[in-house]
Amino acid sequence: MWNRKLGRTADHRKALFRNLATDLIRHEKIETTEMKAKELRSVVDELITLAKRNDLHARRQAAAFIRDVNVSEDEKQTVLQKLFDVVGPKYANRNGGYTRVIKTYNRRGDNAPMAIIALVD
Repeated sequence: MWNRKLGRTADHRKALFRNLATDLIRHEKIETTEMKAKELRSVVDELITLAKRNDLHARRQAAAFIRDVNVSEDEKQTVLQKLFDVVGPKYANRNGGYTRVIKTYNRRGDNAPMAIIALVD
């Protein structure tokens, strides 16, 4: 699934992408480093493809990867429910390319290239 190691062990990398994918679905736009954003694209595209299938097996596969958190404190909707009820039907007629990576600036501390990754409209 992932090509770049990003200087992390396999467990750390999996946890990183679980958190980033959950936050991207939750907020629909996040800022991270450019390499992480490029790798996150494929992860989120697979999750949205599962949401487009919208069957029990796909829901369980996505639930095994996404963290179980609420979309916001005042709502009872979880990120998994948002993925299958809102995001999946939104891209029903689109074949791939659900995310956009926009390069922004270099981070001040270590000069790492930053990017914004967002779900396309």
